[in-house]
Amino acid sequence: MKKSYLVLHGAVILAGFTGIFGKLISLNEGLLVWYRVFFSFIWLFFILKLFKVRTAVTLRQKFDIAKIGMLITLHWVFFYGSIKYSNISIGVVCFSLTSFFTAIFKPLLNREPLVPSELLLSLLTLLGIALIFHFDTLYQTGIILGVISSAFGALYTIYNERLVKRYDSMVINYYQMTGGTIGLGLLMPLYLHYFPVNSIIPAPKDIVYLLLLSLFCTVGLYVLFAESLKRIPAFTVNLSFNLEPIYSIIMAFLFFAEGRQVNVSFYIGLLFIGISVILQTVISLRGKLTPA
Repeated sequence: MKKSYLVLHGAVILAGFTGIFGKLISLNEGLLVWYRVFFSFIWLFFILKLFKVRTAVTLRQKFDIAKIGMLITLHWVFFYGSIKYSNISIGVVCFSLTSFFTAIFKPLLNREPLVPSELLLSLLTLLGIALIFHFDTLYQTGIILGVISSAFGALYTIYNERLVKRYDSMVINYYQMTGGTIGLGLLMPLYLHYFPVNSIIPAPKDIVYLLLLSLFCTVGLYVLFAESLKRIPAFTVNLSFNLEPIYSIIMAFLFFAEGRQVNVSFYIGLLFIGISVILQTVISLRGKLTPA
């Protein structure tokens, strides 16, 4: 079990870099995500061939896996939209609400009773978000997009938890990136109609960032993420990912001077989120929390 937590924490560290890349890449959120899933699909294609991983599943199974890939794709679109309309700190902090939505959605989708401890810890996170939400009206659009992003992130984790029990992690990631590439690609003409751009071709610098983002923060991250779901409940995984803002915010403060853009209520809200993560980790490690 401890090894699973180390794997999970490795995924969280990689996740901390996703917001940084979102700020560095000049493409809008829609194009950024499409290139991310497309390059991830390419990486996985060669990795699966290199390690001779069997990808033989039925057409129906491919579709079932691929459609879950659209959930993570939409999560990314709203996540990067949140960063573009606010900043890295706001975007990644709103991601912390994923655990709250998991605590609500999972019992409904799996027809299980609500777990009081999960709700209490999630409400602590919600309180932290509420404090951050009111610190500056300038960022409310970014916060709303971030909240929507966390809802899609929760749905992705819940459905992905079912898949990891049946398929290899890299196979899941491969077909999900395929689904995201095709699905978002079909939506892209409509998206670009409402959010036009001067060019859909990324600049050389953006291509380098996209290649790094897709290899380390997508393929590497989500393989580790799927592996951790085999031993750790979805709620615990999502709540542990609330540590992502801490890593991202530290980097945002260092490289983008975002510390000047926040006030005391932001830090108090972040403290509540951090407490919820610590409490959940301690409870889960001691085995006192009933696995969801």
